[in-house]
Amino acid sequence: MSERSAVVIVGAGMAGVQTAMALRELGWREDITLLGDEPHPPYDRPPLSKAVLLDAAAPAGAGGAGVDVRFDVDFDALGVDLRLGLRAQALHAADRIVVTEAGPLPYDHLVLATGAYPVALPGTAGLPGVHLLRTLDDAAALRPVLDSRQQVVVVGAGWIGAEFATAARQAGCEVTVVEAADRPLSGVLPEVVTTPMRGWYAEAGVDLRTGTPVSAVEPGAVVLADGSRLAAGAVVVGVGARPATGWLAGSGVELGEDGAVVADDRLRTTAPGVFAVGDCASFPSARYGERMLIHHWDNALQGPRTAAANLLGGDERYDPVPYFWSEQFGRFVQYAGHHTDADTLVLRGDPDSAAWSVCWLRADGVLAAVLVVDRPRDLAQARKLIARSAAVDPALAADPTVPLAAAAARA
Repeated sequence: MSERSAVVIVGAGMAGVQTAMALRELGWREDITLLGDEPHPPYDRPPLSKAVLLDAAAPAGAGGAGVDVRFDVDFDALGVDLRLGLRAQALHAADRIVVTEAGPLPYDHLVLATGAYPVALPGTAGLPGVHLLRTLDDAAALRPVLDSRQQVVVVGAGWIGAEFATAARQAGCEVTVVEAADRPLSGVLPEVVTTPMRGWYAEAGVDLRTGTPVSAVEPGAVVLADGSRLAAGAVVVGVGARPATGWLAGSGVELGEDGAVVADDRLRTTAPGVFAVGDCASFPSARYGERMLIHHWDNALQGPRTAAANLLGGDERYDPVPYFWSEQFGRFVQYAGHHTDADTLVLRGDPDSAAWSVCWLRADGVLAAVLVVDRPRDLAQARKLIARSAAVDPALAADPTVPLAAAAARA
């Protein structure tokens, strides 16, 4: 494998696939090599914690005919050399060579799209019955857990933990969720927002235990720091993710303290000819005045087009309005933008009702972020307002009968 490829993309998830497609759409006619470390054809990840787990059959591509999560992309027709089951081991940026398990791969341009990996609980590696949920194989391994209605302990009351708990309850499993913090999503949302979410767990029949760190995981049990033991036929860990960038150590590509590739606002790295997109990279946001590391699907969808345009000689700035969604306990939760503790929180509707929203306003009244629960119109209007840095009237924004667009128009 010593031939030189004009463009090498490391990572065959959403960000990598979208980069290859964008390059072709923007007129790139030279070679593109796409490396994926999994044996499966490239696939979409969000359904793994949603539709795949809720489907009665095994995930397509992993021994069953159920939900097909593969991207609808003809890589041969696209002229992309897709190499599956091939892991990048090191990068020599000065020589423009990616070292792989099959040998060195020279490149002219490189795009890093390796995503992130889930954080494991210390001491649980290889322990039977302990699961992470990131890959197609992870989802396939969890199907028997749901099918046999095992007693499940979920560690972490974040987005993934809530989504898996939702699927497990719908499958008829007895589910306990343990969270070291005093409430769900404590690191990303304020208490006024997460308090009603606690009720969602109880409503679904999930035993939520907060302020209870895990002390140890043993075969068939989870031991909490207070000494209590929870019977567990299966343990699912959802305590966060880290950029998959360990293989870049000493490469000439700068990594931040968070492990992310340090990209500029054009998604260029510190190494010549190397770009970075998706979960593995951070970038400076002029919109929010800070460096952003976004582990969400929409970032992997948007960033590649900017990177591809700049790889082709363009000068496009990347400064998106972050967006993500979560389906949990019969509710559709969406978030757009980015807020800080300094922003003013404005409730739209009653959090104990079926549908409500939360807005965050900067000191100058500009809408910084919105979280919506089953109010899709609020989300659609808010994304446009945030994109144009529109100010809204707090009193009007607090009235759920007033469209957010109208709240801005009258400001």
